[in-house]
Amino acid sequence: MAIRPPLQKALSPCILEVERKFHSLAVRHLTQNGGIPPFQSLRSLPLQTIRDTYYDKSNLLSSSGAWIRRRNGIWEAKIRKGGDFTNSRFEELNRVSDIAACVENITGIQAHEKEDFGLGIMADFVTTRETWIADEEFRIVRDNMDFGHEVGEVELQRVLDGEASEEEKMGEMERMDERIGEFMRRYGWAFRKGRPVGKLTAYFEMMGKKRS
Repeated sequence: MAIRPPLQKALSPCILEVERKFHSLAVRHLTQNGGIPPFQSLRSLPLQTIRDTYYDKSNLLSSSGAWIRRRNGIWEAKIRKGGDFTNSRFEELNRVSDIAACVENITGIQAHEKEDFGLGIMADFVTTRETWIADEEFRIVRDNMDFGHEVGEVELQRVLDGEASEEEKMGEMERMDERIGEFMRRYGWAFRKGRPVGKLTAYFEMMGKKRS
């Protein structure tokens, strides 16, 4: 009888996300013909209410560029691959096994999702999100948090084969970031000038003020 080779575990698809934050929209209502030049296309998505709970262990994850969260009850991880807090590049993990491996690799903790991967809560808030898809692929979001902060993002997402090399990932994210920059310059009328503050940064600033 022929012996079958052991089945190899399928590699998870590689999800890349590149985003650029903006302070706020420069128009009251975002429409396709709201400025010059107009968007080639623009469609609005349903309003979302998002409950985000972020987890960490003595800041080991965040200081390593890894953000573990439970969004509306579903575990997610975002691993920073470059950029800064305004122009960010991430690889996203959605499989619980991949998230557990990420946590163990950084913290040394081996724990199940039912144990919150051995982590503690560092932030918890609710976001009301408005979303538009512009020019068929650019995702524009405006987030209003329940602690009184607003920030927006323009995002692109790509899915690569699970065997993609780090060089391939970095090259793709570089191209994505360049395209977002060109998009925001072209439609500059839609985005208010000013320094954007990310939601986590604003949350920690708010919590610091409450404690002082």
